[in-house]
Amino acid sequence: MKTDFLEKLKSFDIPTCLRVCAGTDGSVTFLLEIMTRHEVSVVTEDQHIVKADEQIASLLDIDVGDEVNCRTVTLVADGIPYVYARSMSPIGRMPEAVRRDMMRADIPIGKILRDHGIETRRDFDKIGIVNGKGLFGCDTVLSRSYNIIHKSTVLMRINEQFPVDSRWNL
Repeated sequence: MKTDFLEKLKSFDIPTCLRVCAGTDGSVTFLLEIMTRHEVSVVTEDQHIVKADEQIASLLDIDVGDEVNCRTVTLVADGIPYVYARSMSPIGRMPEAVRRDMMRADIPIGKILRDHGIETRRDFDKIGIVNGKGLFGCDTVLSRSYNIIHKSTVLMRINEQFPVDSRWNL
């Protein structure tokens, strides 16, 4: 984990459960289920395929024009939304079985990777407290971005946003 990422996370005045979810290099969905004691639902807001422009190609280390699956979901436990997540995945890098499950939309990424025995690591990029712009009905969110790496290549780029409020006082 990048030292500056960890130091920033430790400096935020946020509930401990939020700090744990934002700092994990594993499945946020799994942690939410442990913390809330409820099954987490993945509510798909949007999913579509785009051709990579220069910015996306640079982030994912792919060629301009390559197909990318873009997915936006909310993780909800017991009717309460906890995480808003956007992912970009180069279609050509996904094993066929993973691609099928990703296209089904309502399966958590961590579960897909675990079910298919895909060994990965998460390389953290950015973390910060930002304006929530009405997301989750609160003023501020903790935003983090990272890459999921498989076989030394970017399998997915993810941005997650967590509300900074009392729902984390579990």
